[in-house]
Amino acid sequence: MRRFKKIIKVIFLLLFLCICVGAALNYPKLTILTGYSAKHMNSSIFVAERSIEFTDTKDNNFTPVHLADDEVDFKQKTSIASVFGLQQRKAVYREGLGSVLINEDFDANSPAFVPHRNVINTNLPYPYGELPQQDTVFDNVNYEQVKEAVHSIFDSGAEYVQKTRAVLVLYKDQIIAEKYIEGLNQDSKLAGWSMTKSVLATAFGVLEKQGKISVHDKAPIDEWQNDERKEITIHNLLQMNCGLEWDEDYGSISDVTKMLYLDTDMTKPQIYKKAIHKPGEYWYYSSGVSNILSGILRKEIGDYQEYLDFPYKEFIDKIGMHSMLIEADIAGNYVGSSYAWATARDWAKFGLLYLHRGNWNGTQIFNPEWVDYVTTPSPTSDGDYGGHFWLNAGGFYQDAPRDMFSANGFQGQRVFIIPSKDLVIVRFGLIGDAGVDFNTFLKNVVEAIE
Repeated sequence: MRRFKKIIKVIFLLLFLCICVGAALNYPKLTILTGYSAKHMNSSIFVAERSIEFTDTKDNNFTPVHLADDEVDFKQKTSIASVFGLQQRKAVYREGLGSVLINEDFDANSPAFVPHRNVINTNLPYPYGELPQQDTVFDNVNYEQVKEAVHSIFDSGAEYVQKTRAVLVLYKDQIIAEKYIEGLNQDSKLAGWSMTKSVLATAFGVLEKQGKISVHDKAPIDEWQNDERKEITIHNLLQMNCGLEWDEDYGSISDVTKMLYLDTDMTKPQIYKKAIHKPGEYWYYSSGVSNILSGILRKEIGDYQEYLDFPYKEFIDKIGMHSMLIEADIAGNYVGSSYAWATARDWAKFGLLYLHRGNWNGTQIFNPEWVDYVTTPSPTSDGDYGGHFWLNAGGFYQDAPRDMFSANGFQGQRVFIIPSKDLVIVRFGLIGDAGVDFNTFLKNVVEAIE
């Protein structure tokens, strides 16, 4: 009996030690978890104008983020998240710049810069204006098949697998299908996550049209001028084959999670990484690269107010994407890797801009050749990636046209552009290819167009 009690004590001791070791190893991860919860709660409420309940039950309800508790101060526009009172993180909303996780570098009394927006009523129907679209029926469109395809990508009944929230299908500039889950509608702002990368790339297309840069210019990074990194071009950064070390792992404390949830200036982390490949030789996905580009954009423009105004003035507001907001970090840089919000209809306008090769109702926003550039596959990407856009040149979606390209974001956010079919297809949700059969969905929509 005494021996049995000893064994039990040893077992409990080992269990306790395991729990302690597990807690010690995972405790630092809590700051990423609570950072995500606080930041997304703040953006959801003060950018997207949703409720705490909606955000808790619809946005932040996945493992392990659901463990975080959030408190919101509507007067101060702040949100605080913690897990059992541990690793408390705070996010603050700033007018025009969106939400930001704060740290000891945050100065609430620093001068407030706000992007200047120019909202012009055109008295034209959607997509070129603010009026309802003109009803158009296309004889070559099987509307019932499109409807069935859209319905198939949403969950029904008690299912919660595909987690689709919004779908919009445009053919020849006309909405031929549109569907939202309960609680969302055509005026709901939706997070694009990494679709922001494609928005950022567009700013460089505009700069090139204006003759202010060439994508083949060497990247103007002072820290690279005395070693092999001085050969890295803007082109290498846009194609994500600059050769710099980077860890894009969202399930651990990695380069990308530290950048998004700990760093003051998100344009800096990858700048200080060593070169592990020669530029142009090896493709790998990096959000750090996108934020380097945001910093280069700021440097090329020079004046900070002009930097804030630039994407809105030069293309976002020009094409009527007035719901869009790009969030900035503590240092005032646009988080070009991850943080843009807009309605599904405005994200569709972004797709149309590329479908029409930069021409927006007669105004050329960027050179037509820019579309050729961003859809040229990056070496070693297997035809999957171009200039901050995803491609289907390698047949990732085997039943979709090879000329399709897209802006892609975390959790399956998509703006698919299919020039050969004159189609733009927008999908928002909470899961990507792991739970959604995009290939069949795209195949069914495309085949509905004769």
